[in-house]
Amino acid sequence: MTQITGSMPDWEKRFRAPRVSLPDWAEDAPQRALFVSNATGTFELYAWDRATGEQRQATDRPNGTTDGVLSPDGEWIWWFSDTDGDEFGVWMRQPFVTSPSGTGAGAGAGDEPATPGLAPSYPGGLALGRDGTSVVGRSTDEDGSTLHVVRPGQPPVEIYRHRESAGVGDLSYDGDLLAIEHTEHGDAMHSALRVLRLDGSVVAELDDTAGGTRELGLEVLGFAPVAGDSRLLVGHQRRGRWEPVIWDPLTGEETDLAIELPGDVNAEWYPDGSGLLVTHSFEARDELWRYDFVRRALIQVDTPPGTVVGATARPDGSVEYLWSSAELPPEVRSTAGGVVLDPPGPAAPASVPVEDAWVAGPGGRVHALVQRPAGEGPFPTVFEIHGGPTWHDSDAFAAGPAAWVDHGFAVVRVNYRGSTGYGRDWTDALKHRVGLIELEDIAVVREWAVASRLADPAKLVLSGGSWGGYLTLLGLGTQPDVWAVGLAAVPVADYVTAYDDEMEALKAMDRTLLGGTPEEVPERFEASSPITYVDAVRAPVYISAGVNDPRCPIQQVENYVDRLAARGAPHEVYRYDAGHGSLVVEERIKQVRMELDFAARHLG
Repeated sequence: MTQITGSMPDWEKRFRAPRVSLPDWAEDAPQRALFVSNATGTFELYAWDRATGEQRQATDRPNGTTDGVLSPDGEWIWWFSDTDGDEFGVWMRQPFVTSPSGTGAGAGAGDEPATPGLAPSYPGGLALGRDGTSVVGRSTDEDGSTLHVVRPGQPPVEIYRHRESAGVGDLSYDGDLLAIEHTEHGDAMHSALRVLRLDGSVVAELDDTAGGTRELGLEVLGFAPVAGDSRLLVGHQRRGRWEPVIWDPLTGEETDLAIELPGDVNAEWYPDGSGLLVTHSFEARDELWRYDFVRRALIQVDTPPGTVVGATARPDGSVEYLWSSAELPPEVRSTAGGVVLDPPGPAAPASVPVEDAWVAGPGGRVHALVQRPAGEGPFPTVFEIHGGPTWHDSDAFAAGPAAWVDHGFAVVRVNYRGSTGYGRDWTDALKHRVGLIELEDIAVVREWAVASRLADPAKLVLSGGSWGGYLTLLGLGTQPDVWAVGLAAVPVADYVTAYDDEMEALKAMDRTLLGGTPEEVPERFEASSPITYVDAVRAPVYISAGVNDPRCPIQQVENYVDRLAARGAPHEVYRYDAGHGSLVVEERIKQVRMELDFAARHLG
């Protein structure tokens, strides 16, 4: 277990403080639950018998484990086994109770291959039936996307194959219908839906792309949790934002819920099918609502202002949710009262709240979240750029930004065009001029921060991970006169080489964003690639990269670093033995410490 001492700085305490995810519970055994925690210093899966209060660590691997699910009867824990974060592997399973006395056993006890006969792959979704049948999605460079039905004691049967991205959505309660998402039309950002029988025969199609002529996506939210009910809850974008509709694939009937909320709306069924638990995301904050089918009305579920990163309705009608704000650390709360699952050890120290800034940009108003240290500005300022790009920063607790504030920096996080949470048009604005569009929005927020005397123009740090790391390197090369330091974690640095080496699903995303392959649109890849501008970079650059990363592979990072080294540009590189980030707490602290030190040395 990671140790927290009184003399330790608050920023380290925030990383080391034990955390838990929202517990997932078995549909037919709701007292059996599964959650993720960093209690040992590495994020791993834990089984929790809510009836007895017993908890046990289910997995124990050097680089951690976070992908797991319970079988509907609660008898089995399924977890995805890759190698050191490379995301390429197979599903394993272990009994929920691993000893006859029910007292549990060591992590990993009873592990066995869950889908014998299926070779390793990137995961493409998983659905578990009540009769022991599973449907497994796989993605490989050789086969594209394949779906397989695995019945107990029988070899896997392939029921679907396509070169474009596809994945398992959900199995119906009775296990006779399978909903999948696919992008056979070639647009990886906007899926269509298909419902199949388990022999692979097609029951129904739902496609809002009109054969690729429209950019409207669909997503599977789940079948009704009631025997004999074929209704499927579907997310759609027909009114310019995400919201749910109910579709019966057997009759074709659609029930429009007309939920009149301004932001993106997600939903899941209440366990008895009597209503929906609705999550409303708007301007970087979340609300919860219950949609009642009988009254056809929304009833708000009381939650504090902040971010809800997961919520679930329990059989007794209560709602459990994982909540935090930029100021206050996460807690798993219940509408029945109190904290549901309290991690062992001291809580993370609080940080400072965020302020909202809205700045006029070339594509509309840009929303930024600002955290200020104590004192009067202007401050050295970190522009912490989120990944994705289909993601957004929110009013949520984050140990990384809080560490910068503790060291006297202001932190600005920009929800640039391409971010989610601001409507379909804002997200879909990111096309063809990839990277350059986002940097235009970051630029106007930077100008506002300097003009408002928040930011010291001589001490601006551009920082981010994944897509944020890509934008950091691209920004250092295309805006070389304004940034004093660059910090890029697991970035795209050489777009063409990254495309050649990355997992197939990301190739499909890049073809959608840029309009083709590097051979088909070489000028777009060149214009959007950080290595095109590497010789213009003036700021000192710190880069960290996982040697097993399948999303931003290591070779393209090395190509960029070689170009910096060839001209003697100030830079440092840290390579670590993991994938797209680390699940080990001490490794995360080490990387943040190196970034803080690098910035301090080069800002003076």
